[in-house]
Amino acid sequence: SHGALLMRHFPDACIQIRQLKQSQRASELSADQTEATVLTVNTHTVCLLSTRDDRRITYTHTLALTHTYKGRATPVPDVIPSGLLKEGVDPNHRHRLGWTALMVAAMNRQHSVVKVLLEAGADPNVGDHFNNVYDTSREKGIHSLEVLVSREDEFSSRLSSRAGFRNCTALHYATLADDPRTVSMLLEFQEAQARREAEERRRFPLERRLKEHIIGQEGAINTVASAIRRKENGWYDEEHPLVFLFLGSSGIGKSLTSFTPSTSLLGFIRMDMSEFQEKHEVAKFIGSPPGYVGHEEGGQLTKLLKACPNAVVLFDEVDKAHPDVLTIMLQLFDEGRLTDGKGKTIECKDAIFIMTSNVASDDIAQHALQLRQEAEEVSRRKLADNLADVQKVDDIKISRQFKESVIRPILKAHFRRDEFLGRINEIVYFLPFCHSELLQLVSKELSFWAKKAKQRHDITLQWDRPVLDLLAGGYNMHYGARSIKHEVERRVVNQLAAAYEQELLPKGCILRLSVQSEDQEERSTPSLRLEVVGEDSSSRMLDIRPPLSPEH
Repeated sequence: SHGALLMRHFPDACIQIRQLKQSQRASELSADQTEATVLTVNTHTVCLLSTRDDRRITYTHTLALTHTYKGRATPVPDVIPSGLLKEGVDPNHRHRLGWTALMVAAMNRQHSVVKVLLEAGADPNVGDHFNNVYDTSREKGIHSLEVLVSREDEFSSRLSSRAGFRNCTALHYATLADDPRTVSMLLEFQEAQARREAEERRRFPLERRLKEHIIGQEGAINTVASAIRRKENGWYDEEHPLVFLFLGSSGIGKSLTSFTPSTSLLGFIRMDMSEFQEKHEVAKFIGSPPGYVGHEEGGQLTKLLKACPNAVVLFDEVDKAHPDVLTIMLQLFDEGRLTDGKGKTIECKDAIFIMTSNVASDDIAQHALQLRQEAEEVSRRKLADNLADVQKVDDIKISRQFKESVIRPILKAHFRRDEFLGRINEIVYFLPFCHSELLQLVSKELSFWAKKAKQRHDITLQWDRPVLDLLAGGYNMHYGARSIKHEVERRVVNQLAAAYEQELLPKGCILRLSVQSEDQEERSTPSLRLEVVGEDSSSRMLDIRPPLSPEH
């Protein structure tokens, strides 16, 4: 029965409900009226308990419902939302019509529920997806009467069914309810949240967070971090989104740099622009117009931006997209809004748009190598003259003259329009890795495989500096970090797999990678060898036979 179910899950709530019932009887309410009041609370609680999916309660929005009788609101006992949140309910989960539990609690003056939800992680800054009864009815394919009843049940009949509430936050609803206590609570929470975020940014600057994932690219990291810092601290034009163009060779961190800021913001959207090379594929981008196949499905970008209008959006390999797609992106970059195939406008002025491209990558790489050679020559001369201000070889910058005389004509010839380039806030240049950065890449890749060896086979993998230098020689400027990854797989992982297959690796052993020249006199190309290190620190080289050898 419902009563037994309630008592088992929320005994304290049932006691409060029983006390509520007794107090209402004492105030000379009729028995029928009292039963109706308590039944309302019971019904909402049972609704929460019965809508489980894999033992997780998915419907949370009746947490804040009240039953009003003769102008007096009867709140849901505090233990009910607290218990449900402990059961794994997401405090930011949305009702199928678009609102959250915090909005309902704010509208119904449920101060204790607002406090519980905020402490559980409810976001007071999210906006309502519900517009009005009739628009929502058409969007969801639900009868308008059902939408109206759901809205009035959880909010109030005082709210107009024709007024638009899209993007209204809990603070808006608390203001509509004329509830200064909830308004004050939400404002104080937002101020405390802003202080915490500012302190977090001071302690862990974005440059530091980017460098945890990206090797090298000091100039690119500083440029991106400076622009995002302006946005995070309110020093930006709220009428226009931030737009970046990342240029450079493949495999040097362009996509990774675009993904990392999204961890500190709200979301990440990735669009592979190689899927939009034909004219007819523009419909996939924003949705098909009325009367065409796929009209009801909507566009790939518009659907995602509607769900998360302040996300970091990556347009990967934008140089492969059809020119008509670039035309659509003009409006997106300039005004921060996009009209889909159904004629609806999506506002995304708070989004950050990042495009990556391999256009002019060879020119950028050659120019960077030339700058490094010049920096090395200057450093050698200064060292010879015992000068203190020796320039770091890694610290090089693309000259303005090179950008204007070489890069811009290439971009203009490819994208065919100045207005498109004029909407880009920053063009960020990613340069080839120097030798010290290559050593970091090799060490990172070896550490990855050492972790796998320990987890899967209980084998400890060690190496020394000459191994890093040897593997760094496999770097290909055109393929970036991927060439280092492939070199490690060819020269190290292949040997490990063959040795394991031939049962040469005892469980729990220590393996050491070392460099060995096959012919010391002829000074041939050195190779890598595997050694098993014993308990007395002695080493034994493994004799790994080729898979196709006659003895195998």
